[in-house]
Amino acid sequence: MLERTPEQEAAQEAVARLVRQCIAGDAQAWQQLVVSQHRRIYAICYRFTGSSSDAEDLTQDVFLKLYKNLASFDLLKGSFQTWITTLARNLLVDHFRRTRLDRASDSLDATFDGEEDGPTMADRLADTRDSQEQQFSSLELKTRIQGALKQLSPELREAVILRDLEDMDYKEIAQVLRIPEGTVKSRISRGRGELARLLQRIEKQRMM
Repeated sequence: MLERTPEQEAAQEAVARLVRQCIAGDAQAWQQLVVSQHRRIYAICYRFTGSSSDAEDLTQDVFLKLYKNLASFDLLKGSFQTWITTLARNLLVDHFRRTRLDRASDSLDATFDGEEDGPTMADRLADTRDSQEQQFSSLELKTRIQGALKQLSPELREAVILRDLEDMDYKEIAQVLRIPEGTVKSRISRGRGELARLLQRIEKQRMM
């Protein structure tokens, strides 16, 4: 499991403090908690659905469910981020069942406009500069990565999202997906390998 930076630890403690205040009935703390988590939850919902309207509706559902169940969260038993991500993931699964959408449909237009938190896969592969030429190259790379991500199986894609887009560690992903850590590592490894092969194929097609 990856060690957290002092900044991450401080941020996690700040969230934990808000949660404790919310459980104690502090309405202002609830508003602060929503503001602190809304962007991230919306981003997750958007990455999986590919629809801004669906993502907004699902984000509201996540916070409604969070409000109803917050008192049941045990700060001593786990990370709040893991818990709320699990809530979001469960609602997404229900959404896909209701609408009969495949999780591999158009979904991972992840932070391409720079409005959402967290590093994208493209940010990990490309060093973005301010020049127009380099910005264009970065956008082009992001577009290719998006196309490759769409072709991953739902299981591999899900694992890659949580690890490489949400920067969650293996233990947290295992808790969210309810699978062993070994399976998490395997899916991430396979997903990255398949993604690399798809990107190579896309690049060859571009050069033809």
